[in-house]
Amino acid sequence: MAQGTASIVLSNLNKLLPDLEALYKDVHSHPELSMQEIRTASIAADRLRKAGFEVTTGVGKTGVVGLLRNGEGPTVMLRADMDALPIAENTGLDYASRVSATDAEGNTVAVGHMCGHDMHVAWLVGAATLLSQTRNAWQGTLMALFQPGEETAQGAQAMINDGLLQRFPMPEVVLGQHVMVGPAGTLAGSAGPITSAADSLQIRLFGRGAHGSMPQASIDPVVMAASVVLRLQTVVSREVAAADAAVITVGVLQAGTKENVIPDEAIIKLNVRTFDAGVRKHVLAAIERIVNAEAEASGAPRKPEITPLDRYPLNVNDEAASNRIAEAFRGYFSPERVKHTGPAPASEDFGCFGTAWQVPSVFWFVGGNDPQVYAKAKAAGQLNELPVNHSPKFAPVLHPTLETGVEALVVGALAWLRPN
Repeated sequence: MAQGTASIVLSNLNKLLPDLEALYKDVHSHPELSMQEIRTASIAADRLRKAGFEVTTGVGKTGVVGLLRNGEGPTVMLRADMDALPIAENTGLDYASRVSATDAEGNTVAVGHMCGHDMHVAWLVGAATLLSQTRNAWQGTLMALFQPGEETAQGAQAMINDGLLQRFPMPEVVLGQHVMVGPAGTLAGSAGPITSAADSLQIRLFGRGAHGSMPQASIDPVVMAASVVLRLQTVVSREVAAADAAVITVGVLQAGTKENVIPDEAIIKLNVRTFDAGVRKHVLAAIERIVNAEAEASGAPRKPEITPLDRYPLNVNDEAASNRIAEAFRGYFSPERVKHTGPAPASEDFGCFGTAWQVPSVFWFVGGNDPQVYAKAKAAGQLNELPVNHSPKFAPVLHPTLETGVEALVVGALAWLRPN
């Protein structure tokens, strides 16, 4: 990819930025839960049609696929996810979400774009628009894919199950990116594992209820659950080698409804992150072993029920394609803006696309923090105090995050699309 081609395609970016900022604020203010992204998908489809793409909607329920065929050349897929989270926003922004919705379990929940997928939508709309406006500068086919349900690990597979591979041309490469904590204007990535595998489980522990004043008549599932939670902390610290990595987080512990009633059962929901298939297998087996052993030690009347909730695959960047992206980024951005990073413990279903098509995929991160705020926090050893993805206070600074993400998608795509 000649640097000149990228400069041509991106020459109208500054003119487009006010429109993209308005789009971002609109999507941010109107977040939609996973697999419910009807409004967002409609906006994405409309923007692609206006840019001259062939648009297919309803792929995997709410997914959108746009094709811009521009002569002979490779097909490049750019992906953005669209869904928000059941989190009440607490950013104080004048365009903050005040939306609530009904989740898959029928509960009314606050909804907020607290992971940055609204930014991803704006990035892909911007890149698709600019590449369409400059079709005389490149050749090939651009596939713009707006994916539902990333937060629940449903969306990518839903699109694949809905005939994505049969209905659309196979790309030569699949590219994606995510806004994360880091100085705005910077990019970070690496070859190999880039986001972790993730497994979410629900554990149902059975006891025998009784009056709080007569614990001898009970088999207390609260004590059983507490013992399980504490024992699980030893899996990573005592069963995973220091050179490996794993995380076990218990996010839900539910039992009982009244302080003087010992309940019949307790619910634990937990999340596991790993970067190696062998480590994953061992950690999941250890969890099952501990849960069953604690139940038996407590004299539980029934074996616990362990139910998988969702699973994200390990996301691995192809080495050759990653090197190609890095070279393209270094050719366009200044060297200090292109960083090398190790794998992140966050998880993504982005890798499903490359795996399904059996083509290379590359995923990278775009910084979203005010550079001065980030530098000050780093100097003070307080980076952990910056709001991270999924925090109610997560709010990427608009500029230069918005333009950097558009630039990165364009430069990445042009690393494969043929220049004219």
